[in-house]
Amino acid sequence: MANLAKKMLNQGLRKMRVRSKVSGIAERPRLTVSISNKHVNAQLIDDVKQTTIVSSTTVGTKQAGTITEQAAFIGTDIAKKAKKAKINAVVFDRNGRRYAGRLSALADAARKEGLEF
Repeated sequence: MANLAKKMLNQGLRKMRVRSKVSGIAERPRLTVSISNKHVNAQLIDDVKQTTIVSSTTVGTKQAGTITEQAAFIGTDIAKKAKKAKINAVVFDRNGRRYAGRLSALADAARKEGLEF
């Protein structure tokens, strides 16, 4: 249990370190990503107004495949929704996670759809 507590503490510290440097505005909102063992969530947030502009999640969908494939699906979906909201550029908030695997699959899929970050 001590190892799990240490991992959670370290992730919290990484999350705070990233969030201290990353902030979203209306022209360039913050793309925050949350990945659990079963689901992937992504949101575009305007930190000035404290509102969520666009969100996408695998909760309640019948999306099949691995979590990496689901993350890529969410990346394309959030990019399409951002284009509808006339948003081309975002600031990427990795939420304390390493930029590898599922997170990079989501980011690459969003970039492929034309989202800049």
